[in-house]
Amino acid sequence: MKNKILLIIGHEYRTRVMKLSFLLLTLLTPILFIGVSILPALIMTSEIEEDTKTIVVIDKSGMYESAFTSDENYTFYFINGDLQQLHAEHPQVDGFIYITGDLRDSLQSVSYYSEKQPNAEMLYRMSRQLSDYVNRQRIESYNIPHLKEIISQSQQRISIHTVKWEKDGSEHMTSADMTEVFGIVSAMLIFLFIFMYGAQVMQGVAQEKSSRIMEVMISSVRPFELMMGKIIGIALVGLTQFLLWVMIGAIGLSIAMPFVMPDVAEMSSETIAQITSSQNISFIQELLMSLMGINFAKTIILFILYFIGGYLLYASMFAAIGSAVDNETDAQQFTLPISIPILISMYVAMHVMRSPDSALAFWCSMIPFTSPVVMLVRLPFDVVWWEIVLSLVILYLSFIGTTWLSGKIYRTGVLMYGKKPSWKEIWKWVKY
Repeated sequence: MKNKILLIIGHEYRTRVMKLSFLLLTLLTPILFIGVSILPALIMTSEIEEDTKTIVVIDKSGMYESAFTSDENYTFYFINGDLQQLHAEHPQVDGFIYITGDLRDSLQSVSYYSEKQPNAEMLYRMSRQLSDYVNRQRIESYNIPHLKEIISQSQQRISIHTVKWEKDGSEHMTSADMTEVFGIVSAMLIFLFIFMYGAQVMQGVAQEKSSRIMEVMISSVRPFELMMGKIIGIALVGLTQFLLWVMIGAIGLSIAMPFVMPDVAEMSSETIAQITSSQNISFIQELLMSLMGINFAKTIILFILYFIGGYLLYASMFAAIGSAVDNETDAQQFTLPISIPILISMYVAMHVMRSPDSALAFWCSMIPFTSPVVMLVRLPFDVVWWEIVLSLVILYLSFIGTTWLSGKIYRTGVLMYGKKPSWKEIWKWVKY
């Protein structure tokens, strides 16, 4: 039995790992992930070349002639007259700002007229300039010396850097935002892996069954051996892909670190205190220092354990579905009940980020159908070891139970053709 399962595992592993699609996905996914993460920031910070817009300001109050400042993107002209007449006389103007009264009394006394719908950035820019001018007017009207400076100083925002004490007394800079992002990214990865590779098990079984290859295979191996071989073989494919991603990411990070944050690993607590108290710390430096506070070895090991447990739990059920139907279309009615728990776990994960020690977070970390996703979100918040161990024990014991049930369905369903089974009939197969 052992040799036959190993042969099936080896066949499933080789045929999938040697595919060009696997190699391309493994190599390109980290690059695409980095690109998707960085590209929006680059686009937002890049300078956009655009034509200079001409804006005419009609100020009936006569109070806001100096409120708007022209630059390379916007040119403001102050003209008194009738709005409709000026519009007819100056068709080349992009828009008209029409001020009818004192904005300190009525904020609705200003409108923007144009033939084209203005973009949000343009409106925000004009609104900001006018708001700043009106606020300065309000401050000056109080006739309090240095009031503007007092208000400016009182409105300064304080950024609190977080430093975590380890059990050995060492200190690591952390970030609440980074912790949440790291947890939700880990949860999403395991969610995608379980679904992607679990679905591959179901598709593989359904395709082999529909092509009648299964009849030949069953003559040489037992159905349970075939099911376990497929499940474990595809699991190894997923682990291979994940470990390659980790290696590529580690190499990329090691190359980038000397350029953006030299000798970060050798920083003492005094150095960290000096950097965190500095006003010149860059976002990249803060990000990398936060990453240094994450225990990657522990996270990767637990990710693998929860991936294996969650994948085996769901893959055994997906394999049972694949054996019960003749084609992938018929499988849709059976995949929804299986998919609901793991979909719910993603919604729970959003709550867990705000309250990682709540009762909901704890129980969803214990329930085997949700624990692979929910526990990974909680891990960066220092979950106690006994909860992790208990969660893993329940997960793997549940896998053994679902494998036993799925094996009974697989044994009967794998040779059933020409009939779309119902839930009642599948339950009969379990009791055989």
